[in-house]
Amino acid sequence: MANKSILVVGGGISGITAAVEAAEVGYEVFLVEKNAYLGGKVSQINEYFPKLCPPNCGLEINFQRIRKNPKIRVLTMAEVENISGQEGNFDVTIKLNPRYITDGCTGCGKCAEVCPVERADAFNFGLNKTKAAYLPQPFAFPMKYVIDNTVCTGASCGKCVEACEVKAVDLGMAAKTMNLNVGAIIWATGWDSYPVEKLANYGSGTVTNAITNIMMERLAALTGPTNGKIIRPSDGKEPKNIAFVQCAGSRDENHQKACSSVCCMATLKQISYVKKQYPDAKVTIYYMDIRAMGKHEDFYNKIKEYDIIMIKGKPSEIREDAETKDVIVLAENQITQEITELKYDLVVLATGMAPATATDKVPADVSYDVDGFVLSGSVPGIIAAGCVAKPGDVASSVQGATAAVIKAIQSTVRG
Repeated sequence: MANKSILVVGGGISGITAAVEAAEVGYEVFLVEKNAYLGGKVSQINEYFPKLCPPNCGLEINFQRIRKNPKIRVLTMAEVENISGQEGNFDVTIKLNPRYITDGCTGCGKCAEVCPVERADAFNFGLNKTKAAYLPQPFAFPMKYVIDNTVCTGASCGKCVEACEVKAVDLGMAAKTMNLNVGAIIWATGWDSYPVEKLANYGSGTVTNAITNIMMERLAALTGPTNGKIIRPSDGKEPKNIAFVQCAGSRDENHQKACSSVCCMATLKQISYVKKQYPDAKVTIYYMDIRAMGKHEDFYNKIKEYDIIMIKGKPSEIREDAETKDVIVLAENQITQEITELKYDLVVLATGMAPATATDKVPADVSYDVDGFVLSGSVPGIIAAGCVAKPGDVASSVQGATAAVIKAIQSTVRG
């Protein structure tokens, strides 16, 4: 008899799409996410291109689909530890990490109000702080608080326990293990920015005002660490001279070979953020090529009307002015053959879209390409979806997730 259950690993837009599509045609779905919330990188984005609309409305529609469908079981703060078996009959071990907050949480926030300990906010890439008891993000699903046990002082404090009127704080909560038997697995753990620490010629992450493009998204977001104000991390000043550096760690034999496919469009979109806030700001792009496929060419032409400076050339070095914290960019303009050394208030690095599987492998004998993307079909019944299969934007990730569901259903039938 066919095992009509599917495990979806990763709660970003690809995983969410796969879960709801599979459940809505009758399959039991287990949706596993290592973070305390669903939404993945899409929840950290300020606006989609080219329409420049916020992503939370689209996510909320899918959250409603999850809430209304009893066939979907969501497991947050969960990690797949082991996979055995074969197509149609996989045994999976999942570790459920403690949240220290029970399902009785109403999201009132009183635990955070009394918490005396602070931590760097990972959702905002450390650009601000939260309490050790915190809501993972403003539109969190599930809308429940979590306690960071790496900084929480535990029962020796206990103020959160006293403040919680519904008794939802459990500082003694421990990790648990659960076992599942499923017919197919969709692996959709998403992507990470290529680590700037590996880019020695760009300062290895020590140049304070050289931020990544995903950090720029959080700075521009109204729900971000600065309430949407784009400022320099070093001193909070308004940047009036900004550079965008394309292919930071991607299309590079020494780092990630693949083109991330969306970075050019992301940069063009972020230029619109800057120009809306600072119409007189000077904006420069260092680029190898501008890849604006299909109808995105219209968006590119629209952004060019801002009179941006285009320097065709990949910077050889980025360093910091020790006194002013300005960012110094050394590059060769391939068109004019001129070597330039220019100073900026803020530099945005379009870091490559690295698959999560480059560092966090599937616990099964799947195969990968040179950059860590999962190769299709290497293990029957385990299907890669979204940005672990290939770099892509939200639309292509949604399409790929739907295709992965069809393959997963075929696997359950064959099994």
